[in-house]
Amino acid sequence: MSVGRITNQMVTQSVLAEINQAESAMDTTEEQLSSGLTINEPSDNPSGASLAIQLNAQLSQLTGYTNNITDGTAWTEAASSALTTVQDEVQRVQELVVSAGNGTNSQSDLDADADEVNQLISSIKSAANSQYDGQYIFSGSATSTEPYQTATGDTFQGNTSAITRAIAPGTSVQVNANLSSVLGNGSAAGDGGILDTLETIASDLQSGNTSALNSTDLTNLTTNLGQLSQVQTAIGATQDQLQLASTQISNLQTSVTSELSNDEDTNMASAMTTYSNQQAAFEAALQAGASIVQTSLMNFLNTSG
Repeated sequence: MSVGRITNQMVTQSVLAEINQAESAMDTTEEQLSSGLTINEPSDNPSGASLAIQLNAQLSQLTGYTNNITDGTAWTEAASSALTTVQDEVQRVQELVVSAGNGTNSQSDLDADADEVNQLISSIKSAANSQYDGQYIFSGSATSTEPYQTATGDTFQGNTSAITRAIAPGTSVQVNANLSSVLGNGSAAGDGGILDTLETIASDLQSGNTSALNSTDLTNLTTNLGQLSQVQTAIGATQDQLQLASTQISNLQTSVTSELSNDEDTNMASAMTTYSNQQAAFEAALQAGASIVQTSLMNFLNTSG
């Protein structure tokens, strides 16, 4: 059996392959150190690259939920502030009614109270026209329509459609409040809403009808305040739900980010050690290559001599 002779060319090719391999390994590690990532090309780690794509998609989805929660929170905060204003104004009217109903006020005093009630009605409608980010928050889905307009009096101009935000997979919340169900459309409509009650009170004050103030008007005010409280409670519950969702999404983001980091981030200490070893291997391969070239040259000179 014959054994193939190992030629100088074969040895040279082998050493050159080792040099190229060592240099390629150094380049890969150097890129990992520079970028901070172990996966810079899918070929670096196909399974890791696939996982990174999945994790980044999850983070993108979670960011979308975070943005929705932030937007929804702003909606509810604006609504809560406006509802507090309405509540304060209605309670002020309640104070005026109780005071006016004691029968000791002059008609002049009652007229002044009526003027104040009318001012409070304007303030309430102004609160109902509150906006967030250029959108009317109490107009339902008709966010570009002012709900209570001077030209249309007390008639509500929006709709009662819900404004919702997706805050988790399969979970959405309504972030707007149906304030019109409590305010109503004024005394002309006779719907028993806040505007109806307050305009009736203003009229009773002007006419000196203290009997109505002490009975029907005060009862209706109490009912209206209870209805308003229900709307405020609903908004408060939504705010709690948004806060809980925010915490949950934040925890998920932290978890997924950590998993992504474990998948693709470079361990700098380990990579530096690897790079040092690769440098040593590269230099050894270069020295081996230089030795072969020197030996081949000497053999050539000896043969030529």
